[in-house]
Amino acid sequence: MSTAGNEARLADELLRRWREDLEDWAIPEHITAAVSESPWVLPRQVFARRADRLAAAPAGPSYQRARAALDPPGSVLDIGSGAGSACLPLLPRCTELTAVDTEAEMLELLSTRAERAGMRATLVQGPWPEVAGEAGQADVVTCHHVTYNVQNIEPFLAALTTAARRLVVVEMTTTHPLTSLNALWLKFHGLRRPDGPTSADLLAILTALGIEAGCELWHRPSGPDYQNFAELVDVTRRRLCLPPDRARDVARALQDAGIDPDHPVDLGSSGRGVATIWWAGRADT
Repeated sequence: MSTAGNEARLADELLRRWREDLEDWAIPEHITAAVSESPWVLPRQVFARRADRLAAAPAGPSYQRARAALDPPGSVLDIGSGAGSACLPLLPRCTELTAVDTEAEMLELLSTRAERAGMRATLVQGPWPEVAGEAGQADVVTCHHVTYNVQNIEPFLAALTTAARRLVVVEMTTTHPLTSLNALWLKFHGLRRPDGPTSADLLAILTALGIEAGCELWHRPSGPDYQNFAELVDVTRRRLCLPPDRARDVARALQDAGIDPDHPVDLGSSGRGVATIWWAGRADT
């Protein structure tokens, strides 16, 4: 088989493994059927607090890479924007801002914060890359903590690349952000959860697809994303598909896991190892 054939086969294998690893995160139907609340929803106020904190004190390799690429100042396209944690810190060097998210309420949170800073954002509601045509191109494309939600990752990455004139900056935890809940799934449901994919897997996919990417691994300090311990307990309970009457059990389990009730941090994402991954854009302009 030719070298090109071997490379294509490797890419197909890596993409298949990524997809199957994410499929393994599906929660068995008998567990989800026992509760009325979705386990996949993170409260909007958590996203809002995180965006406000990062906008007030920008820091970290992802911010630094994107900011450096905005010299001279230029446009930003934020994919899976949430309330704006990735893009709001860049506003001092941003000439135009477009935000893409599947949730209208998240986009409204971002829009309010951008306008407060003097920027009117263009809002595009829908999944990436289906709305890529509507979102258009930008000098810098940011995409923070979205990739683990994307099973069909090849067209997603390709659309990021063709949307960026200068640079794509992806931020993700080095391991799936919910692996820290695996012990609690075993405790409450007797269910062993997966531990893949990882940021290293995404880097291997990028290489196999012919994209030369840089990567910096770092540790994100935990922040006050939750107003109080009760809010963290409620989010964790819903993530674990447990009914409200199990809140006390979840609180006890969180404390046993080392969570300080006076300083509640997100067991599912905060304070974890993070990868900043970047590569050159290939926009046709």
